[in-house]
Amino acid sequence: MVSGKGVVGISVKAPDAGLLLISPLKISGAYNSWLSCFLGYDRPPVDRSESYPDLFMTLYKPSRRNFLLTTLGLTAAHMGRSAPSAPLTVGQVIDRIKANVGIPWREQTVDNLIAGSLEQPVTGIATTMMATLDALKRASAGGMNLIITHEPTFFTHQDRTEPFLQDPIYQHKRDFIAKQGISVFHFHDHWHGRRPDGIATGMIRELGWEQYADPQQPKLFTFPETTLARLAQGIESKLKIRTMRVLGDPNMPVRRVLASWGNVGLMHGIPYVEQADVIILGETHEWELVEYIQDANAAGRKKALIILGHLVSEQAGMKYCAEWLKGFIQEVPIGFVAAAEPFWRPDQPVR
Repeated sequence: MVSGKGVVGISVKAPDAGLLLISPLKISGAYNSWLSCFLGYDRPPVDRSESYPDLFMTLYKPSRRNFLLTTLGLTAAHMGRSAPSAPLTVGQVIDRIKANVGIPWREQTVDNLIAGSLEQPVTGIATTMMATLDALKRASAGGMNLIITHEPTFFTHQDRTEPFLQDPIYQHKRDFIAKQGISVFHFHDHWHGRRPDGIATGMIRELGWEQYADPQQPKLFTFPETTLARLAQGIESKLKIRTMRVLGDPNMPVRRVLASWGNVGLMHGIPYVEQADVIILGETHEWELVEYIQDANAAGRKKALIILGHLVSEQAGMKYCAEWLKGFIQEVPIGFVAAAEPFWRPDQPVR
């Protein structure tokens, strides 16, 4: 066996006929020496590496015992090699999500594959609150070709594309997704339906409110007494919100807070008013719940409303989703891509 620059490959003949080594892979001198000992030469091999620097042959004659040991060793080594595993597919990721989310999968749901194919091999997974074109570009640039989004990709809750087929913005986004080989999975209903709610879990963790949560009613929080202004300032700082809005007396004492992440309509919102001093939400109609809270204050009932913006009010829930996925998917990288807050203040323009 030649030590130094060379190639390794082994062709075994009958024990009395000699052993021919042809090396197709360059290895170190140390490894060559080890292999020489393993093969058990009866005499030193002939070094032909100078004559054949990239392809050399060494002929020697092993004993019958060493031939058998060598053959068994090589066979065991070959059998010990595991076959290359098949790549993880989009369909397999979705199946694992269904198996781990902890609730039965609904027949009627918006949680579907919106773009791509179930058979597509996955190179990386990105979770995001909203699959905006900007978020898709950043995920794709990072090598992620499966996007798991909480909100729609194509502008309606059901991701219906029929109204937009001739729209240039829709076409641009659709074509980008196809060109980059991206698959998009909408994960809304079951992430909320999970117990505890995946979005709420992420938001509570991001705010550091675990100790204040009501174990019987996860939307409710009880704080040491503070003011509305201080509560709002703390939320703004932790979530890094640019355009949060607050309704109510800044000096109003606050202890009980109810958080309903995302959209809250009037009929859901009115019972919340009875349970807490402040309601925190993502968005609502100004002519419904906002007006109701204004009238409550005008009637002498001190109530407040903090409007975060829909995207910001659920963003950390999809950050947590990336962590959750890592618990049962290890084959590919998984990361969180934050969707950019859409609004900015005139006195603090976005650069």
